[in-house]
Amino acid sequence: MTVQVPVPVLDTPRLVLRGHRVTDLDDLLAMWSCPEVTRVLTGKPLSREDVWARLLRYIGHWAVHDYGLWTIRERDTDRFVGDAGIADFQRDLAFSFDGAPEAAWVLAPWAHGRGYATEAMNAVLAWAAAAHPRTVCIIDPDNFASLRVAARLGYHQIGQADFKGKPILVFERVA
Repeated sequence: MTVQVPVPVLDTPRLVLRGHRVTDLDDLLAMWSCPEVTRVLTGKPLSREDVWARLLRYIGHWAVHDYGLWTIRERDTDRFVGDAGIADFQRDLAFSFDGAPEAAWVLAPWAHGRGYATEAMNAVLAWAAAAHPRTVCIIDPDNFASLRVAARLGYHQIGQADFKGKPILVFERVA
């Protein structure tokens, strides 16, 4: 028996953002097992088991918080683009988010450099603005692409922290 958690569908000119499904596992595995993607995110490619746990976490966020991450698909082709949304990852950081949800985005390598992360996150942040006007995000200082996306979205750096033995930058955006 599959239980469906209702997730709003967000449409942009080029993308459709919808809730994750079990059938997204192979697309997620392809993305999260790619060294190009994981280099500045997890530090190493993820296993099928790790990606399955991530997929369940994505679905569970909606059940617990009424927000979470969406899977991103190209409107015209239905090709998997990546994930984007807001979440409560319960990070073990010395830096407090003061209850603000954390914005997150990750794209398959073929989708890099096309403006998809900014387009998807603009839709997410517009959807979230009323209930969550303040969001935060963390970015590896070497993740230059995500630093550019964060700047385009209106995030500004508010601090630095250590996350799993690596330095990260902490950003904030207030709608």
